[in-house]
Amino acid sequence: MSLNKAVLDIRQRIKVRPSPTDVPAASWTGSDLVNGVETKTLTMIFKTAGCRWGKAGGCTMCGYVYDCASEPPTLEDYKAQLEKAMKKAEKFPELMIKIFTSGSFLDDQEVPLEARHIILEALAADPRVVKVLVETRPGFVSDENVQDCLGIMREKPFELAFGLETSSDRIRKDSINKGFSFRDFVRAAEIAKKHGVTVKTYLMLKPLFLSEKQAMEDILRSIDDAAPYSDTISINLCNVQKGTLVESLWEKGQYRPPWLWSIVKILKQAKAAHPDLPMMSDPVGAGSKRGPHNCKICSRDVADEIREFSLTQDPADLKKVDCGCKELWKKVLEIEDFTYGTPILE
Repeated sequence: MSLNKAVLDIRQRIKVRPSPTDVPAASWTGSDLVNGVETKTLTMIFKTAGCRWGKAGGCTMCGYVYDCASEPPTLEDYKAQLEKAMKKAEKFPELMIKIFTSGSFLDDQEVPLEARHIILEALAADPRVVKVLVETRPGFVSDENVQDCLGIMREKPFELAFGLETSSDRIRKDSINKGFSFRDFVRAAEIAKKHGVTVKTYLMLKPLFLSEKQAMEDILRSIDDAAPYSDTISINLCNVQKGTLVESLWEKGQYRPPWLWSIVKILKQAKAAHPDLPMMSDPVGAGSKRGPHNCKICSRDVADEIREFSLTQDPADLKKVDCGCKELWKKVLEIEDFTYGTPILE
């Protein structure tokens, strides 16, 4: 059975309950760096017709495909979703907007062109909005649609975010089932740069079939490879989402989410190698069995220092917490390659 077939079989067994199409899948406030300054953010995940790649199988770790609408939202639905999300930021004097969907904001089959225009026009007209980020797969980036977005944004800073995950085509294909190549990412990033659009690159620590040590080595290599094309690098720590191949193997004891000590070491080393490149990580689900974790004693504190570093970019913030479980993590790095099974990399 192919990896995509395994993922698709799981997708087809999951029953998705119908939900209102005029309510976003999720929205929340936070903070991020805009031109090196800590700025309030509003993240919104639009409920759309669904990720095209996810419908065909999709990524091994992604449960966001289940956030799509049971039927395609209307233009009025998209307006309502935006208005309901924006209410959470009513008191912010200025903010950055981050737009996500279950797939790609620039895919006209997922988000109709008219809906995209309505959303961007509303944000361009809001004087509080200092920057807008949208996520998309590289294949949907073209000179035409980038220029289209910029024409609406009226000189307001615009950023494209890509879930590259890794610079290794082999890992992206045989572990993540991502459906595009590193070259595809480079092409899209170069188009963005040509038009003055900044690029945020998402990498993922510890996809399936990699040991902890291999996963760390892959991230460090990926940062080096993606750095020339990125204005920011954000490292997602793989967690166990429902209805995914990751969950299926995790339930069988064949997968463990990454250690938080791993991302601490990665950020220290990568920041030393690329001091001027903003790097960040927000360990979602940190401390839980399904999320990245150390031991019960230190997980929350280590996750907090990772988030603090993401805003300060000061490596000293990654040295505030220590714990006895670090020795166990070091042992895992030493012996896991000999006990893990058959990883996809020799």
